[in-house]
Amino acid sequence: MMWHFIDVDFIDRVLIHLFYCPMPSGRTHDSITLWGLPVVTGTTWFYTGNPTVAIVVAGSYLFSGLMFGPDLDIYSHQYQRWGWFRWLWLPYRKMLRHRSVFSHGFLVGTIGRILYVAMIGGTAAGFGILGWSIASHYQGVMSWDRAAFSLITGLIAPLWKNLQTHWILWLAVWFGLETGSMSHSISDTIGSAWKRSQRKRRSNRDR
Repeated sequence: MMWHFIDVDFIDRVLIHLFYCPMPSGRTHDSITLWGLPVVTGTTWFYTGNPTVAIVVAGSYLFSGLMFGPDLDIYSHQYQRWGWFRWLWLPYRKMLRHRSVFSHGFLVGTIGRILYVAMIGGTAAGFGILGWSIASHYQGVMSWDRAAFSLITGLIAPLWKNLQTHWILWLAVWFGLETGSMSHSISDTIGSAWKRSQRKRRSNRDR
C-alpha cells in the first residue's frame, strides 16, 4: 500500500511546526503571507492578463497580510507595525473579541476594517473642513457653510469620478485585502482543527 511509504510522523512534525504554536504565531503568518505572494500575483496575472491589476492585488494582499489583517484586534505584529499610528486601532481592539467574526470573518472582517479606517479618515476630514470653513468665515472670504460645502464637493467629486473611472483597480485593492485577510483566518482555522485533532489523539492514547 502507498501509505506504508508515507512517514506520518514526519508530516505531523511539519504541520505542528507550521500551525501548532498553539496557534499560528505572527512569524508563521508572515511566512504564509510571503510564500503566498507569488501565487496570488501569478494567479491574478494569469486570469486577468493585466500586470497593473496583478501588482495592485499583490500590494494589497501584502499590506493586508502584514498590517491590515484580522489580528489587529490584539497586540500583534500587525498592530505593532503601525508604529506611532497604532493607537488608532485601540478602539478596534476594545470593541472586538479576538477571532470574532467581525475581525476574522469572510468579507465581514475586511469590510469592517475598511469602514473603521473610513470613519477615522472621515472624522479627521470633518474637523479639517470645519476648521478651514471657520477660518474662511472670519477672514471674510465667504460664510462658513458655503466654504464647507465648496470644500466637501471639491473633495467628493474627484473621488467619485476616480471610483467610476478606475473601478477595476479599486476592486483589485479590495480583492487583495480580502485575500490577505483570508490567508490569515484560514491558517488560524487549520491550526485550531489540528490542535483539536492532536488533543483527541492524545486523549485516545491515554485511554
